[in-house]
Amino acid sequence: MASTKTISMDEVAKHNSKADCWVVLYGKAYDLTKFGRVHPGGAHLIYDNAGKDATKLFDPIHPKDIMDKLLKPELTMGVVDPSTIKDEHIAKPPAPAPKKAAPVAVAAGVTTEVVEFKKPPLSAMLNCFDFESVAREVMEPQGWGYYSSGGDDEITLRDNHAAFQRITMRPRILVNVRELDLTTTFFNTKVSLPIYFTATALAKLANPEGEVAIVKAAAKVGVPYMLPTLSSYTLEEMLAARTPGQDLWAQLYVNPDRSRSKEYVAKLEAAGVKALFITVDAPQLGRREKDMRNKYTQQGSDVQSDDEEGGEVDRSQGAARAISSYIDPGLVWEDIAWFRSITKMKILLKGVQCGEDVVLAYKAGVDGVVLSNHGGRQLDTSRSGIEILPEAMDALRAAGYDKEKFSVFIDGGIRRGADIFKAIALGATGVGLGRPVLYSLASYGQKGVVRMADLLQDELTMVMRLSGTPAVKDITPSHVITRNLADHFVPLPCDNLQSSTYQPLLPASRI
Repeated sequence: MASTKTISMDEVAKHNSKADCWVVLYGKAYDLTKFGRVHPGGAHLIYDNAGKDATKLFDPIHPKDIMDKLLKPELTMGVVDPSTIKDEHIAKPPAPAPKKAAPVAVAAGVTTEVVEFKKPPLSAMLNCFDFESVAREVMEPQGWGYYSSGGDDEITLRDNHAAFQRITMRPRILVNVRELDLTTTFFNTKVSLPIYFTATALAKLANPEGEVAIVKAAAKVGVPYMLPTLSSYTLEEMLAARTPGQDLWAQLYVNPDRSRSKEYVAKLEAAGVKALFITVDAPQLGRREKDMRNKYTQQGSDVQSDDEEGGEVDRSQGAARAISSYIDPGLVWEDIAWFRSITKMKILLKGVQCGEDVVLAYKAGVDGVVLSNHGGRQLDTSRSGIEILPEAMDALRAAGYDKEKFSVFIDGGIRRGADIFKAIALGATGVGLGRPVLYSLASYGQKGVVRMADLLQDELTMVMRLSGTPAVKDITPSHVITRNLADHFVPLPCDNLQSSTYQPLLPASRI
């Protein structure tokens, strides 16, 4: 059990080395000696603050209860007497990084003045890529690297959006589209358009308001928000931001200690959360080299200690090791019955990637799936959700599924209203937005998220009207052509917006 004894800060200060590392967070002392080696943000962030109160460093990114989720109770060493904490005991945040210069084209032999980046007004944002381009300039390198990175060569990351461009439109004419209805229903609840804000970790890396701002933005837009397990705010803080009657869903990483998962699920259900999305595509984290490279270069050569050079700290697997302490890689189909026994919430599997598994999910009695490759962050060269969708729907129809009782969502790569239309046409119940929410939040806060969703709504309105579909229910497979969807060799026009905002991977010598 976690210790509740009161200890002095002087006692904590004695444990100030890599071999014996205690850190104070929110008034509690934790033994982070072993955890430091696998800390996703780098070991130095833990060991540099050994024997100190690191709450001020910790709070801008993490929720107050994250250590209770990550650590075994016996690693909580006690409650620190606040009267014993002196100024020298408190870890100080680093000085803010200098503001970035705006991108400037430089002619050969011409010296140009470095101009500080000036953020354009919110009204200048015309599409999702605009938000991404601003986020890249205003975010700290650590946050940008974490959000923008994909697995390995980032082929899947890029193809998530490119796959939509392999689907062409087949509009119908002379249909009365004077009045349009973009609304639909998710789990018998009406939503303003067929999207939801999907779970993404650590939203404070984008904006200090983090998930709280996303909850509020989702309410204004009229769509659900899927609360993440790895949030920057506690569950209670996110729930408190709800407006009356607002629908929230929740994403779950299954803990090896099932009693912890059961307790968390019970909290969600008691709070009125409507649906539980169990992540099934992350028994181990993928290799996200932008993120890894950023953490390596941030640490710097002077801090590369003997234990890192000797291989004791495996930076490439740090996040995977840390996450494995509370995500069960032994999760199997037989566990679904247990989840059904502990909650009356809707249960969906998030991260399904083939038709066979969609049918198994249906037969297991869950309420739906999300066709997803984790934003291109896990197994590189896996297929996009939109490419899997036709296969999934064919398999479900062959199995005789009831579409009123089984929902099929997709996420990954949605950047245009046309992308939403194409997913609905191929049978999706709705689509999840991840990075567009984070990038719009990073750029302009809560108002940015609302603006981003409004732009997608405007685009979807245009596409529906031009396609001859007055309502979401009128969008059918006959409105799109998918002949080239699975043929990755099909030539495509250059997508200048994506290519201009995408930050290529670079080898170490070019960093």
